[in-house]
Amino acid sequence: MNPVIAETTQRIIERSRDTRADYLARMQAAKDQGPGRSRLSCGNLAHAFAASPIADKLRLKSPTGRNLGIVTSYNDMLSAHQPFEAFPELMKQAAREVGCTAQVAGGVPAMCDGVTQGQPGMELSLFSRDVIAMSTAIALSHNMFDAAVMLGVCDKIVPGLFIGAMSFGHLPTIFAPAGPMTTGISNKEKAKVREAYAKGEVGREALLESESAAYHGAGTCTFYGTANSNQMLMEVMGLHLPGSAFVTPGTELRDALTRAATQQALKLDHSLCDVIDEKAIVNAIVGLMATGGSTNHTLHLIAMARAAGILIDWDDFDAISRATPLLTRIYPNGSADVNHFHAAGGMGFLIRELLDAGILHEDVKTATGGGLRDYAQEPWLDNSGLTWRDAPAMSLDLDVLRPAADPFDAEGGLRVLTGPLGRSVIKISAVASPYRHVTAPAIVFHDQNDFLAAFKRGELNRDFIAVVRFQGPKANGMPELHSLSPSLSILQEKGFKVALVTDGRMSGASGKTPAAIHLTPEAADGGPIARIQDADLITLDAEAGRLEIAVDPAVFNARPTAHMTQEQYGMGRELFAGFRHRVGAAETGAASFF
Repeated sequence: MNPVIAETTQRIIERSRDTRADYLARMQAAKDQGPGRSRLSCGNLAHAFAASPIADKLRLKSPTGRNLGIVTSYNDMLSAHQPFEAFPELMKQAAREVGCTAQVAGGVPAMCDGVTQGQPGMELSLFSRDVIAMSTAIALSHNMFDAAVMLGVCDKIVPGLFIGAMSFGHLPTIFAPAGPMTTGISNKEKAKVREAYAKGEVGREALLESESAAYHGAGTCTFYGTANSNQMLMEVMGLHLPGSAFVTPGTELRDALTRAATQQALKLDHSLCDVIDEKAIVNAIVGLMATGGSTNHTLHLIAMARAAGILIDWDDFDAISRATPLLTRIYPNGSADVNHFHAAGGMGFLIRELLDAGILHEDVKTATGGGLRDYAQEPWLDNSGLTWRDAPAMSLDLDVLRPAADPFDAEGGLRVLTGPLGRSVIKISAVASPYRHVTAPAIVFHDQNDFLAAFKRGELNRDFIAVVRFQGPKANGMPELHSLSPSLSILQEKGFKVALVTDGRMSGASGKTPAAIHLTPEAADGGPIARIQDADLITLDAEAGRLEIAVDPAVFNARPTAHMTQEQYGMGRELFAGFRHRVGAAETGAASFF
């Protein structure tokens, strides 16, 4: 085992000893009570199967037949979740084939950052994760289920389902994805049109045509943002069936995998709490670093781990990143999309390379019933149905996917930045080396729209570091600031030294300009970012892991802190005041219940 990975794992185990023991004790107590359905009264049970078909009622009356709870994020507005409409009926039939039953336990909300990007609704996005976690708990609280399958794909949905499911960690649980949409126009072409629109060279009609050609059908968006990082994580943690992550919806193979996930969940003899341990969480971080995955998981994985009684922090991410080779180039870290990655060898190739290099823990439990070596395979259909074969021995495209012996970079795609302004993270896998060190005067904004307005007025054609504050979880729910990327990219291409410092999020699609994000403590918590003034000289040094300000500490600390002026009502924002009041800091997962 790589010594850094081993040492970090041991450090997490020791740090989590008490909280993990408490969690496992609670899960064992739930297991000791036996199947929940057997403890329901006759009235309880009659309510629970009143609408079921006769044959299912007979099975549900029996204490021996297993019943699967399906928690779904289906809606037909969002492309990633639309395919789930057909899944429950497919899963119910698959359960009946093995003498069991399946019921839709409940639905969870699924909002799309792609739709709400730059809009007031984005301020509900991060908190939707906690709503989803609570909705999952409500769905499973009927105590009717012997196992569960989670249907989810996108940004906050999978982390929310995971956190909720961990409260029912005594149940065997599998995640079943819908898969990515087929490839549309190239990411390079899409980015080119976006930048042309930002420059005023093309109009809204041309931009909409380009976006519609990129996001054109059912399935997940094909760039490697948070949604597809979610799918990678579920696979590397052993919660999918092997090779499930990036099979497109509406195909025979996708349906076969959904049926197989149903039947596997019903026959598993170990529970979710047995699969998710400290080694599985470390494997998740390794996968994130090896693929240059979403910065959003520096929030989500911390909250997800905490739901299993496991305590991780940004120093763990930094240490693992420095020990993990970067093996993929997927947009925005390259030109290829996830379909191209999948065709080049995909998750099976990636996992085998990391296992053989001693960077992933192999001795974990998974949804297959075996260890992580089972995931060095890919699914396919032969005359007898669904089966698995070894992943390709060699990458079929070295511009997209490489072996561990010949990586794109010796280290992963993330750094932690520290200094007098606090702690933050930066995704550097898409940032070229010359742009990883920026020293420039600050220009302070309290709203991303103010930045965009200044850009359109031509006021930003110079070296500067944009400080966008009051964007943290306590301030306004930490909306993504991805709409700043095209403008920053344009300025960088003009030869200006530019960067972003913010207590907000940048997104899973963080681009090629350096961005110190998730700065903690945030401005609304009285963090140092609230005392930065225009023209303060700031240094962002991603290689050294430093975020500095060239102001005498005594002078800086004597400054008054700025106050937030943004509205907190409209588009449902007033309903989330309690979340903003209770939410924890970014480095503790920005959760409202830990």
